[in-house]
Amino acid sequence: MRTTDLRGRELSRGDLLSLVPRAALGANVAVERVRPLVDDVAARGESALREQALQFDGVEGHALRVPAELVAGSLADCPADVREALTELIARLRLGSAAQVPAERVTEIGAGARITQRWQPVSRVGLYAPGGKAAYPSSVIMNAVSAQVAGVPSLALASPAQQDNGGLPHQAVLWAAALCGIDEVYAIGGAGAIAAFAHGVHEIGLEPVDVVTGPGNVFVAAAKRVVSGKVGIDSEAGTTEILVIADGSADPRFVAADLISQAEHDEAAASVLVTDSEEFAARVLAEVGERAPKTQHADRVRAALEGPQSAVILVSDLETAARVSNAYGPEHLEIQTRDDEGVLAAITDAGAIFVGSYTPVSLGDYLAGSNHVLPTGGTARFAAGLGAHTFLRPQQIIHYDLEALAATEAPLLALARAEGLPAHGEAVSARFEQEGI
Repeated sequence: MRTTDLRGRELSRGDLLSLVPRAALGANVAVERVRPLVDDVAARGESALREQALQFDGVEGHALRVPAELVAGSLADCPADVREALTELIARLRLGSAAQVPAERVTEIGAGARITQRWQPVSRVGLYAPGGKAAYPSSVIMNAVSAQVAGVPSLALASPAQQDNGGLPHQAVLWAAALCGIDEVYAIGGAGAIAAFAHGVHEIGLEPVDVVTGPGNVFVAAAKRVVSGKVGIDSEAGTTEILVIADGSADPRFVAADLISQAEHDEAAASVLVTDSEEFAARVLAEVGERAPKTQHADRVRAALEGPQSAVILVSDLETAARVSNAYGPEHLEIQTRDDEGVLAAITDAGAIFVGSYTPVSLGDYLAGSNHVLPTGGTARFAAGLGAHTFLRPQQIIHYDLEALAATEAPLLALARAEGLPAHGEAVSARFEQEGI
């Protein structure tokens, strides 16, 4: 991992935004690569999807829509301990997600005048689960449970076809779908899946959705940007990233293990340590050097840690560390310091925050009860992670009786005249003409 020394420098927010490490391939570049793929699916439907499956997944002749009986039947091959763990994940996430659904609220503006605020779920959602370098049944559950808790009535799931599973999505993805009660599953991956959700594919019975959610690589994130506006999206959840704020009180073994855990996802994964202790940074790097070669995906981890998106950043103090983190806007932020709560108070921009030495990001990936589908690439500075709220729209229901409307007539007419829209006022006055008032 390279080291960037910011100690002793007076840096503005703009400076920090330009200095934080980022992947060489950003979403803007990826958009230009995926736009033709999205447009092709919109124009040619199934034919385009099959060509993309052969090009990117090496699969052809498979069923793009997985038969419902195969989804349900996949559980016969699910190991008991994995099924138990997935069931526990579902239960914990339902609890965490339920807290994100606001109750209906009625506000009395005056006598006979009220506004009801309700949160209405969208009608149909497309859920994406990656299937490249690893299987992500946990991502299926994060998407599905959040939508179900919100009350979404129609869910469709897409995940890439696997050569070693007969053109079906990864078996573990099917297990998760079955446990969540999803029977509309498609063996479609990448930008093509996002395009299929947005535009629909009549030949395979895939109706367009209202919202597309789910993590993926930078190309999946870019495809979401392309279709945004035609459909809603959760966030641009691309390749994973972790930023750890730690001082000399932290355990370098824990920090090193956490940096490696996220680097395991992908060669483009970002692992960043921000610390005010040069000595601690050296100890972490030594631990990384010891641990990384021994992990199963050592080559992938090494590529991620050596990439431009990963770094150790030295700062003068923890206040500056928080400023660096806010400029970075990490998907996952860990805080391991003598004053965790003090650092937390200075944090404004992060997808999810893991506080203390015994709250690793991998807990959030699986069983914390939080959602692991989070904004990446700096978008946490303005976007939220996935939750039940992603699938809900606030609606205001306004109800006034005649007397309540009468109380507004004079000021409303004044505003309508001021804006040069007299018919707005006349629409109110007409009610009193009708009533003979």
